[in-house]
Amino acid sequence: MGMFSAFDISASGLTANRVWMDVIADNIANAETTHTTEGGPYRRRQVQFSTILGSSSDPSLSQGQGVRVAGITQDQSALRLVYNPGHPDARADGYVEMPNVNAVTEMVDMMVASRAYEANTTAMETSKGMVTRTLDILR
Repeated sequence: MGMFSAFDISASGLTANRVWMDVIADNIANAETTHTTEGGPYRRRQVQFSTILGSSSDPSLSQGQGVRVAGITQDQSALRLVYNPGHPDARADGYVEMPNVNAVTEMVDMMVASRAYEANTTAMETSKGMVTRTLDILR
């Protein structure tokens, strides 16, 4: 691992967590959206992460060199049914299919993503301090 690899690893974490927080914000914003352009209610979106593997001449020695967003998928769990016969998207029985977004789950995920973002920022600051001290020693 090179001297500046820690910066690359932390930067990948910062980027991935920013995407995660953006998706969570979209989920919260659409928690009451009953009609989308695709048709039907909004479905919660989830971020899938994967490890960025480092290059090595021996594949068995490959270590994680960061994280990336592998994809954003729709949560296929059941939609909520709310009885509201006056709603424009109500079915014949008076029930409206509401998004499968749970505000509590989204807020917990936002806290986790925010803490992970802070941890990557701290790791980057620590790496910066170590490089600065190393350069001071070499002077």
